[in-house]
Amino acid sequence: MLRYSLIFGGIIGVLVIALMTVTLFVLGPDAGGTTEALGYATMLAILSLLFVGIKRYRDVEQGGVISFKTGAAMGTGIAVIAAIIYAISWEVVLVATDFAFIESYSQSMIAAIKAEGLAAAEEATKIAEIKDNMEMYRNPFFRIPVTFIEIFPVGLVVALISAFILKNPKVLPARGAE
Repeated sequence: MLRYSLIFGGIIGVLVIALMTVTLFVLGPDAGGTTEALGYATMLAILSLLFVGIKRYRDVEQGGVISFKTGAAMGTGIAVIAAIIYAISWEVVLVATDFAFIESYSQSMIAAIKAEGLAAAEEATKIAEIKDNMEMYRNPFFRIPVTFIEIFPVGLVVALISAFILKNPKVLPARGAE
């Protein structure tokens, strides 16, 4: 089970961070909601490999039959590995870019708030909140768990849905099986 978690979790983690990094650098931090929506859509599409990992384990190691509990455990393992690789990879991206993302993202958020035309007190409060959040984000003990949580809950949901579907051996049976 660990082997499948490492293989499929590794593939998912690398693909997600690679595509999200490319998206971030192509669209830039100013794209804001577009980048986030595209990032989560990409993440969800790649996390569909969880289904493939559970199915492969069911077909190859379990003789074409898997319980919900075993499928959920396999999927959760894959999601954990993917999230760990994603979080570590994001740290590498931040270091490689000298943490420029933190500054440019906070500046784009501040510019968006200023463009809203809020009352001065409300604008100052929101800008102070962004600055506080970005300062917390500079701390790796805050940032790494936040990065992990970006992907893991989505992966867990996909894992549970996949395990539920694949517990039925008639769903996409292994070749040669009926």
